Amino acid sequence: MYKNIIVPIALDHGHDPAEAIAIAKTLRAEGGKITLLSVIESVPSYIATYIPEGQMEKNRHEILESLEADAAGDEYIDTRVIMGHPGAAIVDHANSNGVDLIVIASHKPGLQDFFLGSTAARVVRYSKCAVHVLR
Repeated sequence: MYKNIIVPIALDHGHDPAEAIAIAKTLRAEGGKITLLSVIESVPSYIATYIPEGQMEKNRHEILESLEADAAGDEYIDTRVIMGHPGAAIVDHANSNGVDLIVIASHKPGLQDFFLGSTAARVVRYSKCAVHVLR
């Protein structure tokens, strides 16, 4: 059983996080916590000038509301939205917060994933803790 679990959720991929959350609940030790984590990629400065003022904060707030809805009021589930490249940000967050398990959904890899690598593949490759990958 695990004391500190994160479940990365990519809202733009259309995956239902219910299965990943259910697995995290099953693997959570008594008194452990689960964090639903979403990563917002940084916007290049040449694009940022075209984004209306306050839009990024609005997006962050909407993502946080969605994560809180997924948490369904469970007292041991926390929500967090961070900035960065998803693969690196998830691993960095896990390493700096004492995470002992990452439960992450994966998709069937396409040709581009073999050259670039999917987020799940990057997390598996660089994580220092256990990773449970859902297919």
